[in-house]
Amino acid sequence: MTEHTPAPSPTDLTVRKLAIDLSKGFSRHWNGGDAFLTAYANALSMSFPVGEQFFIDSVRNGGKQLPDTPENAELKATVKGFIGQEATHRHLHALYNAHLETQGLVNHWGPRALKRQEMGRRELFDKSDKGYLHELAITAAFEHFTAIFGDQVLESEGQSGDWFAHAEEPLRTLWRWHAAEESEHKCVAFDLYTRLGGNHAWRMRWFGYVCIQFSTDVLRQTVNNLWHDRTLHKPSTWWSAAKFLFGRHGIVWRSARPVWAYTRRDFHPMQVGSATQAAQWLRDHAHQWTAVGAAGAAKA
Repeated sequence: MTEHTPAPSPTDLTVRKLAIDLSKGFSRHWNGGDAFLTAYANALSMSFPVGEQFFIDSVRNGGKQLPDTPENAELKATVKGFIGQEATHRHLHALYNAHLETQGLVNHWGPRALKRQEMGRRELFDKSDKGYLHELAITAAFEHFTAIFGDQVLESEGQSGDWFAHAEEPLRTLWRWHAAEESEHKCVAFDLYTRLGGNHAWRMRWFGYVCIQFSTDVLRQTVNNLWHDRTLHKPSTWWSAAKFLFGRHGIVWRSARPVWAYTRRDFHPMQVGSATQAAQWLRDHAHQWTAVGAAGAAKA
């Protein structure tokens, strides 16, 4: 897996402790009383502990392959910040998911993703002398989707199409903070992949795989959540889903261009979304988090 011009490295990443308390739980339809919007967000959360551990492992392993040279020093430092941020996300979403279990929801996505990871490592990644590049390509693809989601969450705040406009605390803050950090570190896996010689062809193969798996998994888990919630067959649920997916501010229309952008040979994550909106949100809400370091302050 060779070729591709190395992309610029991102800046250092701050690891933050979010000042929220999930111990008291939250209501069943915490997202403005909307069953579908709640079920969709809950589905995403169910994937994060397993998914983000995979991202942590792939970026850590990729970082170990970088030679200790001056031109790699910044990216190596950013890798540590990425690991710290993702470890914090994983921890908070594990607490979030534990409360979902008390509401009677069943997480099928996490265990299914873990089985795929184990099979992939056993059958492909561990048998390749550059298996870390395959894992980085998968991580970069998933990070592109989470960055798109993060950008859309932040750019629509307080406007039409704001998915969390009526969400209750602390989940409204949790999702927007998570969105900001996903947008902030969206370059790390991609930059590692290109710096280590990953090529466009394999990047596209794994992107196609991730597109199929992510779309299928989020649909299956959302439907399952609604089934357990006993709201799957309500007309209001389907109306909300239709607006969310295909409405004027629907995720399908808003995501089409940035998703397609990933297929360009000259693509870089900084070409999609705003470079400042995540930083602005984090500055405006600095009272809601405490910096605990950069360089992997949260252990994975």
